[in-house]
Amino acid sequence: MKKLVYDIGASAIKYALMDDEAKIYEKGKETTPHDCLEHFLDILKSIYLKYEKDIDGIAMSLPGTIDSSKGQIYAPGGLMYNENVNIVEKMHMFTTLPIAIENDGKSAALAEVWKGHLKDCQDGIVIVVGSGLGGGIIKDGKLWKGQHLFAGEFSYVFQGEGASFMSNAWAMKGSTTALIMDVAKRKQLEMDQVDGIRIFEWIEDMDEDACAALRTLSKNLAIGIYNLQCILDPQKILIGGGISQQPILIQTIQEELDAIYQNIPFEIPHAVVENCCYYNDSNLIGALYNYLIMYQGVKNENI
Repeated sequence: MKKLVYDIGASAIKYALMDDEAKIYEKGKETTPHDCLEHFLDILKSIYLKYEKDIDGIAMSLPGTIDSSKGQIYAPGGLMYNENVNIVEKMHMFTTLPIAIENDGKSAALAEVWKGHLKDCQDGIVIVVGSGLGGGIIKDGKLWKGQHLFAGEFSYVFQGEGASFMSNAWAMKGSTTALIMDVAKRKQLEMDQVDGIRIFEWIEDMDEDACAALRTLSKNLAIGIYNLQCILDPQKILIGGGISQQPILIQTIQEELDAIYQNIPFEIPHAVVENCCYYNDSNLIGALYNYLIMYQGVKNENI
C-alpha cells in the first residue's frame, strides 16, 4: 500500500501518492483556501477520497508551530484558521487511517537527512528561503525541535538595530519577499510587477538594480549563516526553496561569507553552504519520512 502525502502552502495544497521509498506515482495540487477551516478540510477530504482504496496512511507538511506527537497546531503560520487546532482529530472525522504531521521547514530538513545532502551528516541546518525563512536543525542525526517546538523558525531572528520586528526580522532581510521588495523599490515598480523569475532574468542580463538586490539579500543570508555556524557548528548549512535552484545565489552567499571570514584576524571554522537536494518535492519527502519514523519505526541510518 502507498501513502497520501500533503504539502500545505500559503498558495497551494500539493499532494502525492507515494511508496515507502518516496517514489511518486501521482501528484496534483489545489488552491489553498484562506476563508475557514471547514473549507480547508473539505479540500483535504476530496483529495483523500480519490485515493482511499490505495493508501494505508497519510502524511502532511504544513506551516505553523506543530506538536507532531499530538497532531496539534499551535501558531498557524499564516493559515489563521489552524490556530490551536488538532488537525489529526479533524481529519479523523473522515478517515480512520494513521496520520502524521510536521512543520514544512522541518519536513524539508527531514528530506535532506533521509535522502539528500545531509544523509551523511550528524549535524546540519536547512534554511528554506521563501516568502519568509523556515527550516530545520539536525542534531545527532535527528530533528531538533527545541523546548517550545520553535527551533528552526529563522524568520523571527533579529538582524539589525532597533526594536522594530518588521524592519529587522531576518524574514524581512533574507527572504524572496525581501528580494522582490528591494528590486521593486530600486526600479520604482509595484511589488506585483516583480517576481523571482523576472528578477533572475534581469540578473542574467546583468541588470544593475537586480544584481545589487541579490548582493544585499546574499549578504543578509551570509550574516545569519555565519551566526548559526558560530552557535551550532554544523557540518553543513543547506539553502532550500525555489530560489535555491539559482546557482548564482549560493555563489553570492559564499562570496559574502568569504568576505566575513577575511576580516577575522584568526582562524575559525567556516560554514559549508550547499543547496538542498530536493526543491518542490522536499516537503512531500520529509513529511513521508516523518510518517515512517512515527508509525513504522524507521530510523536514520547515521544515528
